[in-house]
Amino acid sequence: MADLTAEDNKLVVLARATRARTRAAEGAAVRDSDGRTYAAATVDLPSLQLSAVQVCIGMAVASGSRGLEALVLLGDAEALTEPDAAAVADFAGDTVVIHLADPAGKLR
Repeated sequence: MADLTAEDNKLVVLARATRARTRAAEGAAVRDSDGRTYAAATVDLPSLQLSAVQVCIGMAVASGSRGLEALVLLGDAEALTEPDAAAVADFAGDTVVIHLADPAGKLR
């Protein structure tokens, strides 16, 4: 993870821990424009399905955040899904640093 800043590496650690704790398909973490971090895992219930990225953004919005600086997504995806990319763009624009990694945290 030498390519990451210390703050972005913290996001990888948070996403890994959240994914491992919940045994979810994905783990994600974001840092908002105020430096606060949010970590989440995929929600897959019969009545509710949310990606880890969507949960993180929802948490940031609900906490009063006004934007994102960085996002880390751990899982099997090679790219953000269209809904995840749209949520990032709607909330934070196109200047967000996005890191994709495998489930162990190795950057793609």
